[in-house]
Amino acid sequence: MSRLLSVENLSKQFTLGSGLWGKERRLDALTEINLEVEAGETLAIVGESGCGKTTLGRCIIAAQPVTEGRVVYHPKAGQSVELTALSKREIKPWRQDIRMIFQDPMSSLNPNMRVFDIVAEPLRIHKICKRRELEERVISTLEKVGIPAEAVGRFPHAFSGGQRQRIGIARALVLDPKLVIADEAVSALDVSIQAQVLNLLEDLKAEFGLTYIFISHDLGVVNYIADRVVVMYLGHVVENAPTEMLFERPRHPYTELLLEALPIADPTRRKPRKSEVRGEIPYLGNRPTGCPFHTRCRYAQEICRSDKPALRSINGTAQQAACHFAETLDLKGAYEDAGHSAREMAHAQ
Repeated sequence: MSRLLSVENLSKQFTLGSGLWGKERRLDALTEINLEVEAGETLAIVGESGCGKTTLGRCIIAAQPVTEGRVVYHPKAGQSVELTALSKREIKPWRQDIRMIFQDPMSSLNPNMRVFDIVAEPLRIHKICKRRELEERVISTLEKVGIPAEAVGRFPHAFSGGQRQRIGIARALVLDPKLVIADEAVSALDVSIQAQVLNLLEDLKAEFGLTYIFISHDLGVVNYIADRVVVMYLGHVVENAPTEMLFERPRHPYTELLLEALPIADPTRRKPRKSEVRGEIPYLGNRPTGCPFHTRCRYAQEICRSDKPALRSINGTAQQAACHFAETLDLKGAYEDAGHSAREMAHAQ
């Protein structure tokens, strides 16, 4: 596979206004994020609410400016485009290649627009086609996601949650993008509809050769759809690994904590928790020194409180972790039965 997108030393700060003494306060939402997305893969970004997942996605599509670092898009071999260096006018053509599916389809679809116009709007903005060709392309895209042609004159409120999410997917795909960022794309749906939408995303990926960045807090969904997983905590990447490798043997204590909370349908493969979760998630405006997770980590030592560990490859493998003891800790994966792969069990649930 070839590299499609690079995120290099990306940091994002938000200004919260003046404090007690008139001093401007800043909140570090993202800190020195580095990752690469390969063409044709599904990269999942996971973590608790507030870890920076959505902010990272919005920085990638330049919906929010970055404070430091850069996002580089590689549309074809030998070509690189630094998206973070472009003006709004300059980045407009590249928005055809990188599209986003939003979490709540009801709030992301204009309630005063008919479905046809919602999906046609990107084509009109980018002046891709018009009239008969535009109509054919919109209807064809909607039919591919399971919305019949006779429904294109309806408004969003006339559809179910799953159908509205399909409309959002159609709006993202109508420009024939190369990269789709799905931000909690199934979290607002019930389980049966989730399965339908996930299968639809997989089918569309195979048909159109798409690449996904899949943002989610649901590790069960991530296990099903992702090729690789990036785990975030307090705006940092703490682990980055192929999905099966991460689920079978995590290398960061925070990943182990997340996997302990993963519901498993088969009671014979459930494992008891090691202990209750320690502490609470620190406030982003008052981050702990050293390892960002040490205030909640059951394995924390003195070095964790003073020195921040670097994200590094573990024993020369494709698995990376930012933990001082990643090579020596015996962390448990999601399943007791090592003879069954995590991916096989995800499909079986």
